[in-house]
Amino acid sequence: MGYVRPTSLTDALTCLAGNDMRVAAGCTDLFPATGHQHLAGNILDITALSALRGITNDSDHLRIGATTTWSDIVQADLPQGFHQLQQAAREVGSIQIQNAATIGGNLCNASPAADGVPPLLALDALVELSSLTGTRTLPLAQFITGPRETGLASGELLTALLIPQQSTRGRSVFLKLGARRYLVISIAMIAARLVETDGQISDAAIAVGSCSAVATRLKAVENELIGQVPSPDLVHRISDGSIRQHLAPITDTRADAPYRNIAAAELVRRALGQLLADHQQEAA
Repeated sequence: MGYVRPTSLTDALTCLAGNDMRVAAGCTDLFPATGHQHLAGNILDITALSALRGITNDSDHLRIGATTTWSDIVQADLPQGFHQLQQAAREVGSIQIQNAATIGGNLCNASPAADGVPPLLALDALVELSSLTGTRTLPLAQFITGPRETGLASGELLTALLIPQQSTRGRSVFLKLGARRYLVISIAMIAARLVETDGQISDAAIAVGSCSAVATRLKAVENELIGQVPSPDLVHRISDGSIRQHLAPITDTRADAPYRNIAAAELVRRALGQLLADHQQEAA
């Protein structure tokens, strides 16, 4: 079949059905992984599928098309709950990479250090998976099953991310630690979102990346926060044990496992401290 660039989703899914094809969009992960100047095998280029790019709103979800670029996300007018995702988008390589790389590609690459995953987990994102037989949705936490492994079935294409409207509420922040300030793969990264209602934290979402085989939500920490009165000293009541029980960091060339545990705990406290300080300033 070689190289195919369809202009309709039906044609794209027809190509995928029963054929061994590699899906290409921004190619910022795909090309480096080949080690060659040309992509081998059958290639399905989905960049001409205009329906897969852009951000739209309905009563239930905010929808992000799979070929929406990181630059698109940075420039979009989004609620405060999305600030974490926009901050992460600015960390995805250089401006040139952000102009080409797609949010769907970031997820399908399934790197433990994928910058987009923690913010999307903190937004309770669902992935929309389409095939000729229909469309299904899956929580992002169930879609990425391991390093470079996803829940995509044969003949399926990731077509969109769906963010529940209730998850767009609150303040949010993304923090990343690397060996240098820019253009770096993370040692640890944190996405956090807090919602305050009637003087108490009514919802909390905190996700950590680069500290486990897959990015993960810190449910124990979230439960500790819900029902608390927002105040700066709340940060110091979060125990290291509550954070570390969810993590399983590895030792590699960027950092060893003990350091990653320390870094994750510090980033969680910094992120929460920033959100709580913002709340205090706004309330003053």
